[in-house]
Amino acid sequence: MGKVIPTTWEGVPAAIVERFGSQAGKQRAMVHDGHLVLVTHLVPAATDIERKAAIFWRRPDGGWKAAGAVKGGLKALQEVVAAYRTKVIELEGEVEGARRAADYFRVLNEVAPVLRSARHLHKALQEAREAIPRDADLIAARDLAAEVERTAELTQIDAKAGLDFTTAKRAEEQAELAEHIAVSSHRLNLIAALFLPVSAIGAVFGVNLAHGLETRGSPWVFWVFIVVSFGVGFAVRASIAKRDRKA
Repeated sequence: MGKVIPTTWEGVPAAIVERFGSQAGKQRAMVHDGHLVLVTHLVPAATDIERKAAIFWRRPDGGWKAAGAVKGGLKALQEVVAAYRTKVIELEGEVEGARRAADYFRVLNEVAPVLRSARHLHKALQEAREAIPRDADLIAARDLAAEVERTAELTQIDAKAGLDFTTAKRAEEQAELAEHIAVSSHRLNLIAALFLPVSAIGAVFGVNLAHGLETRGSPWVFWVFIVVSFGVGFAVRASIAKRDRKA
């Protein structure tokens, strides 16, 4: 036997065994003299570099055996396909609950390898279905794989649309904020321009009124002027904010 096919699998045609190297390779179905050897991959994670393979052998009498990352027979194959379905349903739920761009990006990062693997799984099962057309279990597995592939595609599309919408929304909010800052700065500049000539001329010529408050009531007059100045400042600020809300 080859390095991938277990030595306990006596009866696997040499034409199939010779198609394996040191690794299981891509997902595919190989048929010879009524024997079916199906190579599948377990559900991949976004950080996985190598795929974990699950290999299934269907004998001409309908018996199944499994090797690689799984044990058992037909039930193990059904569990592999069901694991894909569980994963894509989980990702679909994450898309529905996503609120930020980071949430959508995380889903896109996870669904991409799952979609690729599910697409190849569906193709391999379709090949097996065509080679052995009357096996109801293969038909059921193929149909479930097709559903998984379609759900993964829709999940990827929804996540991409959500990411695009969130990005566009944030850009729009940033544009509105920049416009608000520009309008507020313009109004403040108008106020500064109004008082700049008075303050500049008064400073140059040293214009001061002899009101006697320099020494009378000190330091209380100073603090009264401070409070009044802050009050006027807050009033100007509130007036600008009110105009911005109306705009």
